[in-house]
Amino acid sequence: MFPMEPKLHEFEKMYGDANKAAEARRQYLEKVTGVKLENIGKTIIDLNTVVGRNIENVIGAVQIPVGVVGPLLVRGDHANGHYYVPLATTEGALVASVNRGAKFVTESGGARVKVLKDGMARAPVFRLPSLIDAVEFVEWVHQHFDELKKAAESTTRHGRLKEVQPFVVGNYVWLRLVYFTGDAMGMNMATIASEAVARYIHEHFPKARLVALSGNMCVDKKANAVNFLLGRGKTVVAEAVVKKETLEKLGITAEDVHNVNLRKNLIGSALAHSYGFNAHFANIVAAIFIATGQDVAQVVESSMGITSTEPREDGLYISVFLPSLEVGTVGGGTGLPTQKEALALLGVAGPGNPPGTNALKFAEIVAATVLAGELNLLIALARNELASAHQRLGRAK
Repeated sequence: MFPMEPKLHEFEKMYGDANKAAEARRQYLEKVTGVKLENIGKTIIDLNTVVGRNIENVIGAVQIPVGVVGPLLVRGDHANGHYYVPLATTEGALVASVNRGAKFVTESGGARVKVLKDGMARAPVFRLPSLIDAVEFVEWVHQHFDELKKAAESTTRHGRLKEVQPFVVGNYVWLRLVYFTGDAMGMNMATIASEAVARYIHEHFPKARLVALSGNMCVDKKANAVNFLLGRGKTVVAEAVVKKETLEKLGITAEDVHNVNLRKNLIGSALAHSYGFNAHFANIVAAIFIATGQDVAQVVESSMGITSTEPREDGLYISVFLPSLEVGTVGGGTGLPTQKEALALLGVAGPGNPPGTNALKFAEIVAATVLAGELNLLIALARNELASAHQRLGRAK
């Protein structure tokens, strides 16, 4: 039982400096727990720049090793060239695996990438007196879209309300509001804009009572079907054709790799009722998210997706489909010093010109990197070298 603690959240006000407040918190925690926090206190971050923006009750920072894969040839509408991609991870063998996949993809002419959809969603839920009123409300929303759009866009410089997707259950209505959010991932932008929409509805359709500004049809930080089908953030597809000669040098065929993908990623995932019909999207997405200051909890939906393969005469066709890749190059943790450098390494730090182009370029690079990671893991499984690779690279000698 700890003694009565001071109000740790008031230390910034007491000391007038976030760095001093963090030091005082560490000293207090060391005293009451007996645990030394020397390394957590070592950081290049000026904590005054993150308190009130990125964190509260700050005591320091943690460090995660960062590796790089590449060069990876990406052939997208916004990312076009060779890239060195930073991955922050503590899993031995991951960087080596993705790096070998990047080599195979690049040698085969690169990854072709397309962003199919771009829109961040927030879905407030409203209560109506009856089903009849709920249907009337949905019709009213469609008729007054321009007014709702004006209310939403009064809160943001770059955000634009693109569409409203209504869902009715009994006398409740979810309005899935989809926004263009520029180079920001956009969850906060969409939330603030949706609040303005809810206020307009309250004033002009008072029978609709707001229950919750987020009604879980968005869907944020949860595996789900609606984002898989309708998309949230960027919906991206990347593809490559790995040369037959490349596979022959490894002692395998396109049919071997396709067989692994079919049985593991498709049938195995179907048997498990998984939202990820893939080998390890989350590995690559999480490592890039950590390195570049993305919202790491959004790895949940950002790593949903499908890996497709097809044996061809000239080699192996492989593609990855990421329906809900939620990334940005401004806002959140993207302005932290090391994360900003990682984004700069990719040529996507800060806002794009025009707005939104840096985030689209970044999404294309992420998808191409996921493709490289999927390709190599499928090859490793086809060659039965997964365990040996982890034993060699993932265990300290």
